[in-house]
Amino acid sequence: MAGPGSFTQPPPYTFAAIQSAVAGPASHQQTPSSHANSSRVSTASNNTYVMARSPAKNSRRRTIDPYLPKIITTVGQRPACLVNASVTYVGNEAIYAFGGFDQYTDEVYNHVLKLNLAAKQWSLVDNYGDIPGVRMGHTACLWQSDKLLVYGGENEHRIHLSDVVIFDIKTAHWTQPDINGPIPRGRARHSAVIHDDKLFVCGGMTGSDNVVLDDICFLDLKTWTWSRTWRFVARYDHSSWVWGGKIWVSGGMSEEMERSSDVWWLDFRGTPAFEGGPSYGMAGSEDARRLGEGYAFGQQTAMGTTGYAANTSSVQSNSATQIQRTPPPVAPGAISSVKFISSPNLPIQNVGTHFHVFSSGCMLDFVTPATNMPLDTSLSALDLDSLRWQKLADGKDLFSPTYRWHYCCMDVDGTHAWLLGCPREARDGDETEEYLSDVLPIDLRKFGLLGNKLSQDSRNEPRLPTSDNHISSHLSAIGADLARTFNQPPESGAGTDFTITATRTDDYDIETMSEDGSLAATNSQRETESNQSPPIHVHRLILSARWPHFARLYNSQMQEFHSRRMHIPEPYPAVKAFLYYLYTDSISSPPAENNTIGGPTLEDVANMLVMSNIYDMPRLRHLCVNRLVRDLDVQHAALIFDRASTAQEDWLKRRAASFCMTHWGRVVRTDGFRRLKRSAMLELCEGVDAEGRVVGGDELEAVGGLGGARLGSGMLWGNGRKRGRVGSTAGTTVDGDDGEADGDADENENEEGMEIT
Repeated sequence: MAGPGSFTQPPPYTFAAIQSAVAGPASHQQTPSSHANSSRVSTASNNTYVMARSPAKNSRRRTIDPYLPKIITTVGQRPACLVNASVTYVGNEAIYAFGGFDQYTDEVYNHVLKLNLAAKQWSLVDNYGDIPGVRMGHTACLWQSDKLLVYGGENEHRIHLSDVVIFDIKTAHWTQPDINGPIPRGRARHSAVIHDDKLFVCGGMTGSDNVVLDDICFLDLKTWTWSRTWRFVARYDHSSWVWGGKIWVSGGMSEEMERSSDVWWLDFRGTPAFEGGPSYGMAGSEDARRLGEGYAFGQQTAMGTTGYAANTSSVQSNSATQIQRTPPPVAPGAISSVKFISSPNLPIQNVGTHFHVFSSGCMLDFVTPATNMPLDTSLSALDLDSLRWQKLADGKDLFSPTYRWHYCCMDVDGTHAWLLGCPREARDGDETEEYLSDVLPIDLRKFGLLGNKLSQDSRNEPRLPTSDNHISSHLSAIGADLARTFNQPPESGAGTDFTITATRTDDYDIETMSEDGSLAATNSQRETESNQSPPIHVHRLILSARWPHFARLYNSQMQEFHSRRMHIPEPYPAVKAFLYYLYTDSISSPPAENNTIGGPTLEDVANMLVMSNIYDMPRLRHLCVNRLVRDLDVQHAALIFDRASTAQEDWLKRRAASFCMTHWGRVVRTDGFRRLKRSAMLELCEGVDAEGRVVGGDELEAVGGLGGARLGSGMLWGNGRKRGRVGSTAGTTVDGDDGEADGDADENENEEGMEIT
């Protein structure tokens, strides 16, 4: 090489040659590049360059370790494993526990304890004000992000309460608001959820005979007025939440004292009784008397400074003799229910300990081990729009059988969950009494869940009103306007000032990838006008604002800065869908009636997952994983497996492999499977249990497994030793479709057996 000062101007570097060179310090350790050398460029002089080092091995892939949650052991004033306490995540790495029954001392408490997750330490909170009496079986909902709204429960005298008390987390003060309206029956082991400034209360138990309640009502938190009570569904120890304008109820125990596998919902959209605030006539009027009859058992008595008035039978509590004279009317709105008879992913409710929570438009079922014997534990999700079950993870990857879990709490956005429990055997130095000593934090985003806010935004995309300029679009607001300017030639007046080309689809072949997953060098050598796609016209401003890698590249004034052209050696449909995402912030396919607005196909999304890995775009990566696992089907299963492997998305890769093995006969007939490179095909086959064998349709029908099962069991078992189960709550199996694969086969691969009322 020539000495200092004798450098000559080399040919301009292109994006394909050094796209990772300008990625900046953040990408120095893990360069998001698939087609490039890792060059660093000095911009101090136009005539001096630091040449590229050797290409990094496996540069297309980012190494990501499989996600395995780790148990946290806490210290400090750990509470006993209380029964029917309330455990609530309040933000800022803090969990609050209140009340509960100690089975070892036979006491009911009103202690407030705080768990600092960062410090892994429990502490007893000094609290002041109108401290409520001891209770268990109550609910505590996070309200206004810094308060706990506690309702109901039963005290040490087994008297069921119906009072409302508020704990201010910042000041540690208790207050009791002045309540109006007909006070509902006192109850315990009910469910409560806050939505639209209303506290909805559903079900529970009451009276000395533990009558199971079937009612629903709400407390207007603006006026502190109770609504009247309506009939809904009889449940206790259940969960409830609000999603899509409906109140949902799942899990728990029925009037027959059996674990319920039913899911009920009440659609209150357009119902004034629920969407408006409660309104009543003047005090003493006939309307007020009728509304309060049977459910209003006296107005609330003011609490004294001692704070223990709530334990008396005179304050918003009901004795066993106070039974309503006439049953309340059925709740207004449409009431529906679904009972699942059979599904390959249906969790059986009478096996294990279940925690039902809501996140991202799904009801999550944490099936944890109830004993130290091996059980079929899992994390499963019921999509509330399609009413289809999916198994997100096997229990063996989440729950150690040496631990017992007592409580589960979630953050507001539904992206993280925490299980609280203890070891089954006492540790050295611990007494025989059990404590809530251990926490299992679970990042639900690792399993493809978007979180409540992002899920709501994604769900509303086809329904939100668009701008006046483009009413027919399935996109919303500015996304619809920007979509109109996407890929418009400059002469159209759309203002496009940059051109991007990609690899023609017929020239993009999986077989041309090298062993490390990057494109073979011959691809770059063959990038001529003959194999380039038609140009895609875009705006530099939008790409710079939405694509950090492009901004870094452009600010470094590479050749693309001067030529205003860029070539991305990825399939043309995927590149176009990627750029369309930068304009619209959406990867959702448009509704059928709006198919003129082209949305990305599942294959495009799979390729976009790889691109999100290359360019280190975590939000796009998250959206891609969510859609791929939601829409996983026979036609695309092998393709998704390959792309997830390339992007090092281990969880999605395992899901796709499990799906491929379950539907092997159909998957092997798809074009995606035929296009798999040999190494990927071998990797997919190695996922089968060592003793596994393919089971024919007739034999599978005989054992009731036609619906499919997970990888390593069910359809693929070894010499009859590993029988897969088909979840059934009534011993009934719903037959699936065992015909030949066709264009509609992908719609039947996960068909649930259910009864809908």
